[in-house]
Amino acid sequence: MNPYLKLTSYILPQEINESFELKEVIENESGLHIYLEEKGRQPEGYGKLQPNGFYEETQIRDFPIRDRKVTLHVKRRRWKDSTGKSISKDWELVAKGTRHSKEFAAFLKGMLGEIPDYGPLS
Repeated sequence: MNPYLKLTSYILPQEINESFELKEVIENESGLHIYLEEKGRQPEGYGKLQPNGFYEETQIRDFPIRDRKVTLHVKRRRWKDSTGKSISKDWELVAKGTRHSKEFAAFLKGMLGEIPDYGPLS
């Protein structure tokens, strides 16, 4: 197994590890940027679907790594059914009302009593 993929399995939330593929990791002055693409498994309960590209990338803040801010860049797949209607899996990757991963938001709320806004994600 690729050692980088094994390492990310310890770093990223389980839900992301199971359903997204690591595409790239970039470090710059704003932190560590981890690029992920949803695997090509079609949503259940819809019958036969056709792949229809990806939705616009979503950025999610996650736990810092070695004092570097971490931003997950997530691309979700889009599917279409026989009528042309767009279908996607219903992911709950972020805490409601935030751009933080659920786990990171819970940690911040527990430590600080609130979830601070750290400004732009880029």
